Amino acid sequence: MDYYLIVTVLVFLSATFGYINARFIKLPSTIGLTVITIVFTFFIFGLSYFDDTLLNAERYIITQIDFRTVLLDVMLSFLLFAGALHTDLQQLKALRWPVLLFATFGVLVSTFLIGGAVFLMLPLIGLEVDLIYCFLFGALISPTDPIAVLGILKKAKVPEKLEMKIVGESLFNDGVGVVIFLTIYGLANGSNPEFSLLSVLELFVIEVGGGVLLGAFLGWLTYKLMKSINDYNIEVILTLSTVMTGSAIATYLHVSAPLAMVVAGLAIGGQKVRKHAMSEQTQNYVDKFWELIDILLNTILFVLIGMELL
Repeated sequence: MDYYLIVTVLVFLSATFGYINARFIKLPSTIGLTVITIVFTFFIFGLSYFDDTLLNAERYIITQIDFRTVLLDVMLSFLLFAGALHTDLQQLKALRWPVLLFATFGVLVSTFLIGGAVFLMLPLIGLEVDLIYCFLFGALISPTDPIAVLGILKKAKVPEKLEMKIVGESLFNDGVGVVIFLTIYGLANGSNPEFSLLSVLELFVIEVGGGVLLGAFLGWLTYKLMKSINDYNIEVILTLSTVMTGSAIATYLHVSAPLAMVVAGLAIGGQKVRKHAMSEQTQNYVDKFWELIDILLNTILFVLIGMELL
């Protein structure tokens, strides 16, 4: 089974499960697709007692996909760019202080609350784990997942200001999460001679600062190129090139590709930039293109998550 056939199967399952959810179950797509995929996989497990052909095929698909690479190196940049592109930069600026507070202090508080709760609960099931490792787990899961947040908030009818705060926090908390995780990891692994608070700060500056600067440059360059022409086909391709080329450059420079794509998306998607760089027709095509990319990748992603869980 080659990669084209694997992608074909995933798109087919995504379309089928997406239809079932939209037609009958009507849960938020991210939740509905994961639940349906888990039920489907349980069904395949049951069927395997009589015929294991489908189970072996699903196992083969999962073993051929490097989930970390597919998510972090491919999907994440596209999804974050699409989410940032549809985020109102002016509203985000107006709510910058709550967003900054949530993305920094909020992640830190969550880390210690979750770590403390896990430390108290694990002895109840007979597990004794040092507190530092519980805090490490808290740091691992505290940053909210921007993909799930953006997907669910599109369906939920929450106040606009609250939605903007949550979206902004989810887009910018990764850098803080990395620093907290590495700091606790260094403390837990005290025998590591390379760990120091200075090395953590250096990593933060390079990853976060470098990602922001790269994203700002890419956003500015794409804006200039789009402003100089009036061809919606080429302008859509320019935005696609920004994401693909920008991710490759970020990986080469060892800076944060997700943050770079967030900043680039915000820079290109801002209302003032749109009016100066894009015609109304181009805005419509760019928005529809990235909305489709967002929906397609989200659908495939949560089908994969359901398969990976089992």
